[in-house]
Amino acid sequence: MTESTAPAAAAPPRVSGRLVERADDTITLALPGTDYKLKLVLEIELDAEPGEKIVGTVHATARRVDVIPAGGRYIEPVFGRPRRVQGRVVGGHAPSRALYVQAGPGLICTLSDPRQQVDDFALGQLVSFDVEAGAVFKPVRQ
Repeated sequence: MTESTAPAAAAPPRVSGRLVERADDTITLALPGTDYKLKLVLEIELDAEPGEKIVGTVHATARRVDVIPAGGRYIEPVFGRPRRVQGRVVGGHAPSRALYVQAGPGLICTLSDPRQQVDDFALGQLVSFDVEAGAVFKPVRQ
């Protein structure tokens, strides 16, 4: 792969949505303009109440990532914890093994298969993968 097509260390994708529900260490995030209500782990303090808009990053651990020839962008299931993702590569950070994927909302996906590297993927490629349990929402200050 040439350097011009390898994912650059672009800014990680952010997501914006409404906090639907809070439980001990999880939140449910509703994404505007979609039916998505993602259940995500919260590892740091979130200063928001249900109904408020929140902004942050979604971090998931990707099992083996496959390049696919065609298809849409999505997260399955629409309600609950992310289990399957399909989307386009929009960037990455090789030292942390993070691949940035736009699947409707953007995700920061850590590659868990040691045979795969961020540089194995090109900007704009369509990829598909399963997600390990425990996708995390990290709030950012606006």
